[in-house]
Amino acid sequence: MAQIKIALVNPSTCLTDTEIKKVIPALQIQITRDFAPAWGIDADLIFFKKSTKIPADYWQLIILDNSDQAGALGYHDLTKSGMPIGKVFAKTDIDNDASWTNTMSHELLEMLGDPDINLAVFEQNTNTSGRLYAYETCDACEDDSLGYKINGVLVSDFVFPSYFESFRKAGTQFDFCKHIKKSFEILKGGYLSVYDVKNGNGWQSISAAKAPATYQMRGHVGSRRERRRTERSNWIKSIL
Repeated sequence: MAQIKIALVNPSTCLTDTEIKKVIPALQIQITRDFAPAWGIDADLIFFKKSTKIPADYWQLIILDNSDQAGALGYHDLTKSGMPIGKVFAKTDIDNDASWTNTMSHELLEMLGDPDINLAVFEQNTNTSGRLYAYETCDACEDDSLGYKINGVLVSDFVFPSYFESFRKAGTQFDFCKHIKKSFEILKGGYLSVYDVKNGNGWQSISAAKAPATYQMRGHVGSRRERRRTERSNWIKSIL
């Protein structure tokens, strides 16, 4: 039994509770079997009906239609008791021919890897310049084509801690599916959130060379990227 408990709640209109429940066993296997050995972080997933009271110490993953619904329902940056909260915009995925299960896996793993959305790695270029890389475990290899299946459910590939260590050499395993060949590599369909400490333009998204911008790269309201750019004093707790 893991110390971290994550409540999954489904206020979406595009997926049924039954559809959500069917993928939870695969997500649990990924967290405990694949992610925990690499990162030392485990969690138990528990489904809650919308009308059920969630324990105050539980983290939450909310399945929503889109960011508009996130605002309308009052799901914000933290749970009511101040615990981490993640969001999956399932209808947005479906409308963009993307896998909502891959996104659900992505959000769970990134919430576990950096629950307070405040971790970053500094790569120094010169004595006065360098970049901060957000400690996001799935962004660089997030594309559906790079994921893998557990019991028929598509889940996201994810990076290992070695991905954020520039001294690592070729032959090191940088991600679970072994797609990535070097530290800080961004694969097709992926991106990284970076902060150039010299120009001070705030957090920006960079993608693979010559890769077009995608809908997923935008920092939608309620997303981790939007929260990372928002001053902590402006974070809002859920009213539910």
